[in-house]
Amino acid sequence: MVKICCLGAGYVGGPTMAVIALKCPAIEVCVVDISVPRIAAWNSDQLPIYEPGLDEVVKQCRGRNLFFSNDLEKHVAEADIIFVSVNTPTKTRGLGAGKAADLTYWESAARMIADVAKSDKIVVEKSTVPVKTAEAIEKILTHNSKGIKFQILSNPEFLAEGTAIEDLFKPDRVLIGGRETPEGQKAVKALKDVYANWVPEDRILTTNLWSAELSKLAANAFLAQRISSVNAISALCEATGANVAEVAYAVGKDSRIGPKFLNASVGFGGSCFQKDILNLVYICECNGLPEVANYWKQVIKINDYQKSRFVNRVVSSMFNTVSGKKIAVLGFAFKKDTGDTRETAAIDVCKGLLGDKAKISIYDPQVTEEQIQRDLAMNKFDWDHPIHLQPMSPTAVKQVSVTWDAYEATKGAHGICILTEWDEFKTLDYKKIYDSMQKPAFLFDGRNVIDAEKMREIGFIVYSIGKPLDPWLKDMPAVA
Repeated sequence: MVKICCLGAGYVGGPTMAVIALKCPAIEVCVVDISVPRIAAWNSDQLPIYEPGLDEVVKQCRGRNLFFSNDLEKHVAEADIIFVSVNTPTKTRGLGAGKAADLTYWESAARMIADVAKSDKIVVEKSTVPVKTAEAIEKILTHNSKGIKFQILSNPEFLAEGTAIEDLFKPDRVLIGGRETPEGQKAVKALKDVYANWVPEDRILTTNLWSAELSKLAANAFLAQRISSVNAISALCEATGANVAEVAYAVGKDSRIGPKFLNASVGFGGSCFQKDILNLVYICECNGLPEVANYWKQVIKINDYQKSRFVNRVVSSMFNTVSGKKIAVLGFAFKKDTGDTRETAAIDVCKGLLGDKAKISIYDPQVTEEQIQRDLAMNKFDWDHPIHLQPMSPTAVKQVSVTWDAYEATKGAHGICILTEWDEFKTLDYKKIYDSMQKPAFLFDGRNVIDAEKMREIGFIVYSIGKPLDPWLKDMPAVA
């Protein structure tokens, strides 16, 4: 029986291994993590992450051929294939701070594998890692190998949160990179055989190690670039009276461009886009390619510009001050159908409003108050380090309250900011909300989820990203 062990029970390791266990009943899969509460949650009825369809998959396999454990060494020693999906956060200090990936957790994982392995292993990079990580890991393993043979493969994940299970069931492609030696190719085939249980052969791509590592960074950079492209155009639309939805639709009708990832918004978030682009920038700089580095840097600059532009719109519309005013924030997750708040645009928008002394009331159907308070008190990049290394119980931000109801959040507010495109925000009773608010009542739609004309009929002053401006907003400066 093939045994698979996965180090890291997070957003990647958990769902990926659950689906492998479901699709390959003949393989024993064990997910291990040093965090005791996290493993306890995976073994309970309340899984540590929210992902549509994940519950059913885990419940079907858990205890049969899917196990969650804190005993790393036992399961690593027994496994034939070891997936490593530990965090690779952005470095916060030292060489490459703010750009380079921090491989501390990766390296300690590799040393532990070398330490406990008693038989040959295939080690699979699942975390998003910088190009040439495999080479470093290979060196650590071979220098500590005690005669055991290790093959390193790169098998980047291309999951989108909110649709991860669907993406795993029907992937666009599975990418496996390995050494071009006979042993390397044999390892590639072993992993290919696992996926071939449910993925059609023509969707399993095999490349060399570096191509696989770089493809993941490049794919995320291209996706983020599309969002920054449409967001840049949205600013021009507001200045000229064009409608970004119409422009994006017309552009997306070109079959060479296609319609996906062309929704203008307050900005992209999530654990990967910014991190991967910063990583790409750093790799370009290290390889003496400053022009390429600057090109990709611009994608993040536009994203930051879009968030600060949104905050400036809010403040300038409301008589140039939000001091002491209640502002309702609807949605805190970085996108709908996930409870994930990593790098969400809402953090920067809230911090911007708090900087002007606003009182903020937040409602998100999937994010806890504890998480929101932690996000608003934390420094950049701290979120990606294990909880025990994060600042201890950050001081709660006093001007922020979190409610479990949109109507409670908006009651008595001067303005509303919609920052996540949850479906339920389309069907709220906005007349009821308007009646409970201070007048003039402002509605800033950072996700273009509401019908602006209907809202204007109710009485709101509306700002939608990239849409023709309300007469009220026309004379307001877009950027401070």
